[in-house]
Formats: sequence, C-alpha cells, structure tokens
Amino acid sequence: MAKFTQAREAEVAELLAAMGQLVRRLRAEARTGELSWGQNAIMGRLEAGPMTTADLARAESMKPQSMGAALAQMEQEGLVRRKAHPTDGRQILYELTAAGLQGRYKSRLAKREWLLSAIAGLEREEQRKLFTAIDVIKRLAES
Repeated sequence: MAKFTQAREAEVAELLAAMGQLVRRLRAEARTGELSWGQNAIMGRLEAGPMTTADLARAESMKPQSMGAALAQMEQEGLVRRKAHPTDGRQILYELTAAGLQGRYKSRLAKREWLLSAIAGLEREEQRKLFTAIDVIKRLAES
C-alpha cells in the first residue's frame, strides 16, 4: 500500500465525507417517490429482467430470508409480482409491475430534478469542474 502524506489522507477523508453527503442527499430526494433505498436497489435489478429470490439476494449481498421478506412486502405493495420460472417449476421469478416501474421512474426523476437544480445553482466554473471530474470518478469506481 502506498504511503500518503497526512495532508493527502485528510483530503481523502474529506472526499469520502463529501461523497457520503451527496449519496445521503440523493437517497433523501429518492424517498420523495415513496420508495426506500433498498426497494430501489431491488427494482433496479428487476428492471434488467425477472430474477429469483436467491439471485436477488446474491446480487444485493443479502440473506435469502431477508430478500424474501423484502419481496413479500413489495409484492403486497403491488411493486413486484411472482411468475413461474420457464424451465424450473420449483423456482419462482419476481418481476416489476406497472406500479413498480412507475415508482422507480418517479424516484429517478426526483433525484435528477434535485441534481439539475443544485448544479444550476453553482457558478459556471464550478459546473465545468464538476463535469470534468465525471471521467475520473468513473475510473475510480471501476478500479
């Protein structure tokens, strides 16, 4: 592991804190659509196509029992529905309902509208720096 100066470690701590604040703010804005962060994550997986409880649990690093409880609540709320697995009669797939898709859309829209408004409040040079950092942030996330 590389040695960092005390100043660099302080900058990294400040970056982590700022990223945490932004994520928490986005979560708060997403709640205006009435979906929890966990529901949004599950629904994001289901947007790619139907999945089993076990597959969803693995993808979200959850216990299957916890995922089953979350899916049961989401099913009761009309966000997801069960469907038969096409090749394995022992398995059940979950897929998004129209209400689930609408809730997901509202959540994304709320986050996007807040972020657009917040960025519009920045100085032009701050906006330029922010958008220039996108590629760097992507590379960090993929490393």
